[in-house]
Amino acid sequence: MTWDVEEFVRAAAATVEELAVHVDESRRGLTPVLGRRPPSELAERLGLARWIREGGMTPESHAEFLAAYLAEGSRPHHPASLGHQIAAPDFPAALADLVHGVTNNPMAVYEMGAAAATVEFEVVRWMLGKTGFGETGGGVLTHGGSLANLTALLAARAAAAPDAWAEGTPGDLALLVPEASHYSLARAAAILGLGERAVLPLDADPLGRIDVARLPAALDRVRRAGRRPMALVANACATGTGLYDDLRGVGGFCAANGIWFHVDGAHGASALLSEGHRHLLDGIELADSLIWDAHKMLRTSGLAAAVLTRRREDLDAAFRQRASYLFYGAQDFDSAGRTVECAKAALGLKIFLNLAWRGERGLGEYVAGRYAAARRLWELGRERPGFVFPYEPQSNIVCFRYGTGDQAAIRERLMADGSFHLTSAEIGGVRHLRVTVMSPSTDDKTLEALLDRIAGTGDRTA
Repeated sequence: MTWDVEEFVRAAAATVEELAVHVDESRRGLTPVLGRRPPSELAERLGLARWIREGGMTPESHAEFLAAYLAEGSRPHHPASLGHQIAAPDFPAALADLVHGVTNNPMAVYEMGAAAATVEFEVVRWMLGKTGFGETGGGVLTHGGSLANLTALLAARAAAAPDAWAEGTPGDLALLVPEASHYSLARAAAILGLGERAVLPLDADPLGRIDVARLPAALDRVRRAGRRPMALVANACATGTGLYDDLRGVGGFCAANGIWFHVDGAHGASALLSEGHRHLLDGIELADSLIWDAHKMLRTSGLAAAVLTRRREDLDAAFRQRASYLFYGAQDFDSAGRTVECAKAALGLKIFLNLAWRGERGLGEYVAGRYAAARRLWELGRERPGFVFPYEPQSNIVCFRYGTGDQAAIRERLMADGSFHLTSAEIGGVRHLRVTVMSPSTDDKTLEALLDRIAGTGDRTA
C-alpha cells in the first residue's frame, strides 16, 4: 500500500479538529475529567475487533472513531485533573509528536536523524547549564524517568565497580535511598543485579525527608553489614509528598565520604526555571547524576526524560556495547552508547519546541503558577473544619486528609462520576488524599469546588 498524500491531509485535518475540540472542552471543564469503562465494554464501543479484522478506515470513519476514543480515558487539560504527574501538553510538543510520527528518525544513531540528534544535544546542553554541570557534564534523553534512573545507576555502578559489565555486579554493593523514593529505584537495583535486599533505607523525618544529621549512622550500618555504597539517592521532589530533600546537606556528606550522589529530580527539577523556587534545588550542582522529566513540568507529552551527569565520562562508562553492525569507527555523534534504547524517538524536539514558543521564562511561570495553586489549596483547606494538612507544600503536590474515614473510599466516590481525578499516598503509614496540580486551567474556583465536594462526600466521623 502506498502513502496517499491527499488521504493523509484529510485524516490529519480531521484529527486536528477533533483534538482541538477535545482540548477546548477539557480546559473549560465541560466534560467529566476521566472515564473508566471496563475494557470489554470500551472495546465494543470502539469497534476494535471489527477494525482489526476488516480494516477499511477512512478519514471520515477515523473522525468518528477518534471522537469516541477521546471521550474515554483521562483529560490532563481539565481543571479537575489533579491526579498523576503527567503534563497537560502544550501544543508545540504535540507538533513534535506529529513530526516524528511522520518522519520516524530514530536519532540515537546520528546518521538516522541528524537534525533530531542535534536538537537533543542543544536541549541537553541547556539542561546541563541549568543544573550547574556546564560544559564538563554529560547527558542524554530517554523514554521516561524509570529508564533515566536505571541509566544513572548504571553510571554509578561503573564508577563503583568498573568490571561489573563483564564480571557481574559485586555482592557487596548497596543502594541508599529514602523510603519516599520512587519505586523505579528499587526496580533498577533488581535489574542491575544488586537485588532488593541491597536497597537500604535512609533515616528520615516524619514526612519522609532525609535526615542529614543521621547519615553518618546510616553509613556506619552499611559498612558493618559488609557492604559499600554504590550510590545515595535524594528526592527533588518526593513523588508522594512533593517535598524536597536537603540537597546541599546530602551532597556535602556524599562528597566527604566518596559516595555517588544521585538526585531524582524527575518532577521537581523544573523549579530551576522559577526564580521564586530554584532555591529548593540549592546544592544540585553537587550531584554526580540527576534525572529530569520533561513530560511532567515542562509540558511535553510522554515520554521525555533527561539523564545528566556532572562528568561526561561517567555517563559514557555506563554501557559497554559490542555489535559489529552498529558500534564501529568514529561515532562521536551517536547517543546509542549512552542509553538502553537504540531506536529512540526525537525526544528533544518536544522540549525544544516548547522552549521555542514559550521560552525559559514562560515555562518558569508555568511552574511557579502550579506551585502557587497547590499552596492555595493548602491555604483554603486548612481553614475548613475536618481537613488536616500534614505539611506546607513546597511544590504542586499536596497531601491531606478529610475526617477519620477511609480516604481511598473518598477518592473513589469523587472519581465515580468523573468530577475530580486525584490520587492518594501514605505518610507515616497513614493514607492521605493527594492532589497534583498540573493543568493551567485549575484555579481557585476548581479548588473550592474540590473541597466542597470532599466535605459533601466524606464522612468526618467514620
